[in-house]
Amino acid sequence: MVRLYFRFLGLHLRALLEYQSDFWVMAAATVLIQVVNLVFLSAVFARIPTLRGWSFWAVVAMFALMAIAEGVGSFFFEGTWRLSESINQGSLDYALVRPYPVVLQVTSAEIGINGLTNIITGGAMLATALAHLDVRWSVGLVLLAVVLPVCAVMIKVSVNLATNSISFWLAGPSPLFAMAVHQVGELARYPLSIFPTALKATLGLVVPFAFITTFPLGFLLGTGSSPWLGLLTPLVAAYCVALALVAFSRGLRRYESAGN
Repeated sequence: MVRLYFRFLGLHLRALLEYQSDFWVMAAATVLIQVVNLVFLSAVFARIPTLRGWSFWAVVAMFALMAIAEGVGSFFFEGTWRLSESINQGSLDYALVRPYPVVLQVTSAEIGINGLTNIITGGAMLATALAHLDVRWSVGLVLLAVVLPVCAVMIKVSVNLATNSISFWLAGPSPLFAMAVHQVGELARYPLSIFPTALKATLGLVVPFAFITTFPLGFLLGTGSSPWLGLLTPLVAAYCVALALVAFSRGLRRYESAGN
């Protein structure tokens, strides 16, 4: 099943690489966005030493984690964002008659080449940030430093799937609800402590984007008012995966094709 999934992605990748100019333009644009983000952060921290207790490199690490999570979601699961279109046009019918899980067919239906450069630039930013941060590494902390980002990626991908699954209930060719939630998630690039209570509750409980950046890094760095919350990241990831699969399966049951 996993092998077949990557074969699907490989087919889409080869198709995209037929247009090499588009690939390099997209790659350059993605790198430029990350450079602009770093320039913006440098300008902010040139005037303030810390942001509610978070240093420049700690916030860079947040930006890096979000870039990696978005990169993995785009490169490996971009098809999720085409779900509303498939429902609206009735092309989801093809997935229903194939002997392969529908959710995997949906998520592998497309590949976002910009995700690859996001993963690379995000990884470079994270490595550089951690090299500048004072982290007292131990065997256990190294293991957590591997597990927590993986769980953060699972949260991001699951939120994308769950919010796009709303398209089964909200008729329309565009995933407007999922896009709105995605825009809210952009706030998770910054420490949760700088936001008002309503946004803290939204990013920490309702749509747990804070478990992608603030809480995992807070535990690794010992920063924030409740750094121990970072240990809950695996549980939150498992909850998000389960919720996304339930939302998709229930939406699929009410799918009635587009008709003709």
